[in-house]
Amino acid sequence: MSQEMIAIFMFSSMMLMLFTGQRVFGAIGAIGAIAAIALWGVGGSDIPFSSAMKVMKWYPLLTLPMFIFMGYVLSESKIADDLYKMFHVWMGPVRGGLAIGTIGLMVLISAMNGLSVAGMAIGATVALPELIKRGYDKRMVTGVIQAGSSLGILVPPSVVLVLYAMIARQPVGQLWLAGILPGLMMAAMFMIYIYIRCRIQPELGPALPEADRDISRSEKFKLLRAGLLPLFIFAAMMVPFVNGWTSLVESSAVGAATAFLAAVVKKRMTRAVFEVSVRQTLAISCMFMWIILAALGFGAVFDGLGAVNAIDGLFTEQLELNPWMILILMQLSFLIMGTFLDDTAMLVIVAPLYVPLVDALGFDLIWYGVLYTITTQIAYMTPPFGYNLFLMRAMAPPDITLKDIYASITPFVLVMLFALILVMLFPQIAMWLPNYVYGK
Repeated sequence: MSQEMIAIFMFSSMMLMLFTGQRVFGAIGAIGAIAAIALWGVGGSDIPFSSAMKVMKWYPLLTLPMFIFMGYVLSESKIADDLYKMFHVWMGPVRGGLAIGTIGLMVLISAMNGLSVAGMAIGATVALPELIKRGYDKRMVTGVIQAGSSLGILVPPSVVLVLYAMIARQPVGQLWLAGILPGLMMAAMFMIYIYIRCRIQPELGPALPEADRDISRSEKFKLLRAGLLPLFIFAAMMVPFVNGWTSLVESSAVGAATAFLAAVVKKRMTRAVFEVSVRQTLAISCMFMWIILAALGFGAVFDGLGAVNAIDGLFTEQLELNPWMILILMQLSFLIMGTFLDDTAMLVIVAPLYVPLVDALGFDLIWYGVLYTITTQIAYMTPPFGYNLFLMRAMAPPDITLKDIYASITPFVLVMLFALILVMLFPQIAMWLPNYVYGK
């Protein structure tokens, strides 16, 4: 059997196992380990073992539990709820103001947690009931929450970019910095769309009634101080890192410690909050580490087969496609896979194929990491099986149907596609900040 056929057999076997409902790390790791032993005998067992050693020795991986713990502390202690109260008061007088404020809330939640699930949970439980109660169109608000929560995998500290960094062997710090401007640009585009749409159709997002806005100036500033606390935590973590005063791991520890102290000072660090935060941190961190281990083992077998060179030859020599056509086909494949897989599964399935190929085609792997993440965000909300669609259905009240949820995301997907095209045409949107910081 040729190397190409072995690679195709491995890939199809892995997809078959995933379709049967097996855990991602189990399907990928098992196929990689079995293929290694079948191809190279007993010595093939060194490949998954070597991958495990790489995980153990990768120092930046320590940031993962730190950031997850920080996010859960802020979420479980209800500090994140203060953000929404702040936006509720300060943005209420504007048509669509609460929806715009919800996007701002999602950006800050993203900066605290790095997981889209956390943003979705807070948006669906805190923002959604308030928006519907205030007369907002249910399709508008479900679209807002889904789009805003997707920012969690692009705005630092993105856990997905940490995973990409491990697999692509790229610096996490540069990837995080590369995600900041595209993430903020996308959030701004969402806000502009909401503002224009609500100006044209005021019934979709009415301004708060005068009675609800009758709050003293001192109370407004009190809410502002409470809502800005998460911003202070984010600044305490990122400013030393960007200026080179702390390493990436040290910054993550600063963020976790600052969030913990904030909860203690506000008298919200109860035993229950601490226990839930630690348990969830352990569960998610272990899940990601197993996935990284499986992806590295699978990728090592692919490298050993020379499958990447075979695929490169297929696209560039036999099909005679130019690098940009190949890149666009890769992005389309992510959109298709996103209808039935989450971001982590997509990355570990195709990373052994795509990352070396992107490098061979001459594209920057930091820039491509941002493209991958934006495409994943779009795939999250693409029917029929977009990940965010079903998360919203599980968390939304019964009167919001799956049809409403599908209809709500169309304009936001179009906005995200426009943002993706902008980053592809103008790579400096992603690359300016890491080049500036690391070029100093």
